Amino acid sequence: MIKDKIAVVVSNDNEGISPYETIDAIAAAGFQHVFIQWYNKDWQPDQAQQLRYIREKGLSVDFAHLGYQNINSLWLKDDSGDALVVRYQNDIRICKENGIDMVVMHLTSKSEAPLFNEIGLQRLDQIVSYAQSCGVRIAFENTKIRGYLEYVLEHLKSENVGLCFDAGHYHAHFNDAWDLKPFENRIFCLHLHDNEGIKDQHLLPFDGTADWTHIMHQLKTSGYDGRITLEVCYRKEYLSMGAEAFYREAYARAKRLYELLEQA
Repeated sequence: MIKDKIAVVVSNDNEGISPYETIDAIAAAGFQHVFIQWYNKDWQPDQAQQLRYIREKGLSVDFAHLGYQNINSLWLKDDSGDALVVRYQNDIRICKENGIDMVVMHLTSKSEAPLFNEIGLQRLDQIVSYAQSCGVRIAFENTKIRGYLEYVLEHLKSENVGLCFDAGHYHAHFNDAWDLKPFENRIFCLHLHDNEGIKDQHLLPFDGTADWTHIMHQLKTSGYDGRITLEVCYRKEYLSMGAEAFYREAYARAKRLYELLEQA
């Protein structure tokens, strides 16, 4: 059944509507699965309140996207990097207590970061080991800088560690040229959104210049058979549509992507 094959983010970056209104529009459009942003920011309603409302609407939470504030400190030999271990372990514990058994994490932010190294790897090993003890999987996301995912997944062989493939980053930051072969059968989830190949825009698929036939083929040949999950944002050019129409269109675009994946 197609409803079980697609999902969408509950975005706190939507313009002009509250997270509650976003959740209402998502449910009205026919989605049954979402992912939640667990960023520890001063949102109203906060992430715990959003989670309760998501479930009141009968929606299932596939994973939580953890925040990435100060994430580059992961690779530095100082107390701020050690504090990240505590923060992420706490987030993982809270997610598990709330019935969420997969989280997405970044390894860097912005366009520059300290080079990946043993210090960061040891911290990640602590986070991963804790997550494994909780029964939580971690999907590390491709962001702007190459090499970090390859380094981490090469050294952390745990079955609860994999990739969150972000198609928007793949297009804008990697110029559609990034070998997914090293991540074969380790792609846990997706962030699918479009852009014009220059910067992150979180457009609906097919509204930018990404080659979705190519992307779906890459995913299929890498063994991916999970949900088609959109990370789109209701803002700017979409505001004239209204939120409900936007999410109905998002649902239709997700169906198109699922069909491309099946045909790949």
